[in-house]
Amino acid sequence: MRVKGTGRKAIINARLLDPEAQTDSTGGILIENSKIIDCGAQVTRENLPKDCEIVDAAGACLAPGLVDMRAQLRDPGFEHQETIETAGRSAAAGGITTIIALPNTDPVIDDVAGVEFIARRARKVGLAKVFAYGAVSKGIEGGEITEMGLLHQAGAVAFCDGVKTIASARLLRQALSYSTFFDGMIVQHPEEPELSRGASMNSGELATRLGLSGVSPLAEVMQIERDLRLVEMTGGRLHFAHISTGESVEVIRKAKKRGLKVTCDTAPFYFALNENAVSDYRTFAKLSPPLRSEDDRQAIVAGLADGTIDAIASDHNPQDVDSKRLPFAQAAAGGVGFETLLPITLELYHNGHMSMLDVITKLTTAPSGLVRIKGAGTLEIGTAADLVLFDPDRPWKIDPYQFESKSKNSPFDGRLTQGRVLRTIIDGREVFADPSVAEGA
Repeated sequence: MRVKGTGRKAIINARLLDPEAQTDSTGGILIENSKIIDCGAQVTRENLPKDCEIVDAAGACLAPGLVDMRAQLRDPGFEHQETIETAGRSAAAGGITTIIALPNTDPVIDDVAGVEFIARRARKVGLAKVFAYGAVSKGIEGGEITEMGLLHQAGAVAFCDGVKTIASARLLRQALSYSTFFDGMIVQHPEEPELSRGASMNSGELATRLGLSGVSPLAEVMQIERDLRLVEMTGGRLHFAHISTGESVEVIRKAKKRGLKVTCDTAPFYFALNENAVSDYRTFAKLSPPLRSEDDRQAIVAGLADGTIDAIASDHNPQDVDSKRLPFAQAAAGGVGFETLLPITLELYHNGHMSMLDVITKLTTAPSGLVRIKGAGTLEIGTAADLVLFDPDRPWKIDPYQFESKSKNSPFDGRLTQGRVLRTIIDGREVFADPSVAEGA
């Protein structure tokens, strides 16, 4: 039951998931002036001010808003595929309150003006909070390093070359060394470019049967192994994005045991799908890196469960119809991911691989900690009231044509899943409510 007032706002009778405190309990949250002012079992209807607006969660899960550390917003330059506004609406529908945007826009985010543009546009739209990666190389061309220090001061939370591998060992060494002066993080797309050039999918029996060029999983681990040597050489922080193979998990696991400053993430594509999804030349399942074998998928699940893989990101990569409805080899790689991030990740919980709290941690405090965004992904009193209320058991069938995103290219089209966002709150404002959540119901 929802009761409107004129002052504070509260959500009561919720399953509170606080990944920072590592608590899973029953209670509520009290919000005032966009901040969390109370949280816990003591937040009940009886203890609230009479003028408080109340949402009765009826046992649904209440967690910090999700923090998506890898997404392409396409704005500026590719607004026919996505804009900050459509991305913000899509993120809100997926329970995401903070987005870290890749720099491969047009123009590239390789100077202070680019970082400031993204921040200014996101504030004007007023939906998900958007931070930006700064490019490692000017124009993401892999040649000359950017003014990383100035980009950091302007608000860039980390550095990468978008969906391009930093192929030059000299450039990556220089970036890692330079970033140590302000404890910055370099994010690598781990795929040896010469071995992967022209490839359409994972190499193996299926690629041969379909007559498509394949890239070996070794192209990923070879890039990781080279880059780990540069981490040893420089002492810099290096993060590997969307890892997809079992060997990558094992190499990173060993590197962490040796004390190297290395972290990694993956995306739902790589623990929920395998290469069989591209059968019948299904271009919506053409991704970068490509979907791998079932053994690799299971290794990614194991890496998430044992903590080797630090975080889960959507890897949101919107493509228009003309880019996808082509012969498989010519079609663009990538899939939208905002609105499937939570329900697909919850499969790890429903299938018994991880606890609910561990799943939410991978989507909140883990990514916010990696990019050093203070106050994101937490229920701590005094922080911004960025929250998601969701029903982890509600079944639904994924239909991309119902998405808020401008692009509809989801490899999960038609998948039956569990877990639905009911409400998303940013700075105390409700920016999304599931249509089935009727007023006063």
